[in-house]
Amino acid sequence: MPFILAILLCIAADQAVKYYVVTHLALYESAPLLPGIVELLHIQNTGGGFSILSGHTWALTVLTAALMAGIGYVMVKKLFPHPLAMWTLAAILGGGLGNLIDRVRLGYVVDMFNFQFMSYPVFNVADILVVCGTIGFAAYYLFLHDREKPEETKEPEHGTDSSDGGQ
Repeated sequence: MPFILAILLCIAADQAVKYYVVTHLALYESAPLLPGIVELLHIQNTGGGFSILSGHTWALTVLTAALMAGIGYVMVKKLFPHPLAMWTLAAILGGGLGNLIDRVRLGYVVDMFNFQFMSYPVFNVADILVVCGTIGFAAYYLFLHDREKPEETKEPEHGTDSSDGGQ
């Protein structure tokens, strides 16, 4: 239950920021957020990250839906039951669903965070959730996943088996 709530909060946060940007900024209009560091810039992205597959919203919609269904399955089946794994998967799922809602409803994703001090693609809250969740899950998998597995049953050393009556 806490993971479902986390997913819903991720979606709500993403959609709330997108709603704010769409209702307060015209398309391609910007407003300072942290002056000199990041601004809000209202754009419509028909592609994926870094505008990959721009104009192929249908393909990205199908791919995103399949990936989110897969992550949902992994969470329901608790294939990675560690809390860190579940929280990071919830962030990925919430972010992925936030962008999927835009693709289905609008035919594009609303992006708004634009770094002013460097050239970097404009992104949104859902993107932040997906990236942070993926990094967190990778860290879990690399550093904690193997520690969860029970130690394999070790074979008794030669000469210690007493089943032969000591002979």
